Amino acid sequence: MIIVWTVLSFLCGSLMFSYWLGLLANHNLRDVGDGNPGAINLWQAAGYSYGLAGIALDFAKGWAPLFALAATGALDGYGLVPPAAAAILGHMFSPFLRGRGGKAIAVTFGVWSGLTGFAASLAYAVILAALLAGSRLFTRGKPTSSAADGFQVVAGMLLLTGYLAVAGYPGATVLFGLVSFGLLAYAHRRELRRFFAQVQDSRGR
Repeated sequence: MIIVWTVLSFLCGSLMFSYWLGLLANHNLRDVGDGNPGAINLWQAAGYSYGLAGIALDFAKGWAPLFALAATGALDGYGLVPPAAAAILGHMFSPFLRGRGGKAIAVTFGVWSGLTGFAASLAYAVILAALLAGSRLFTRGKPTSSAADGFQVVAGMLLLTGYLAVAGYPGATVLFGLVSFGLLAYAHRRELRRFFAQVQDSRGR
């Protein structure tokens, strides 16, 4: 049962809606910005209407399998971790893009929403908003770099995992927090390298 749901979740997550919407709008997202076939690049290439549609669909493909699992009770506890991770991995390594994929932010929100009934995803959104506000305060209102944004996404997940542990969430939920942290760190590895290089450079001045 776990294997079946894990495969289904992976296939659901691998549906590259934002990329396909970009093609529908005559934009290959691989040629836009950093080449990420996700909703942010879709927004930049085709405008807010396509971007919002991409965000909603990428969110839904993460939410749907976990909501179905929660509604049916087919799996519970630690059995939910593999399908939850698979939905994110499907987006990161989509067979529809020859094993390539996106940064998995929207689908991660979707998975957490299906897993915890929106509670953890709301907490994650609050954490990211706080990190962004702190960053803007530190930079005196100047826009943050993509490297800093990537660091905030990854650090925010680590903070969320800590919050889940302190708040007494089940061990399986905390474990998935660590898994999500690892997956987001890998998806944003280039941004993290640039961020830490920038920090090191600033210290050397």
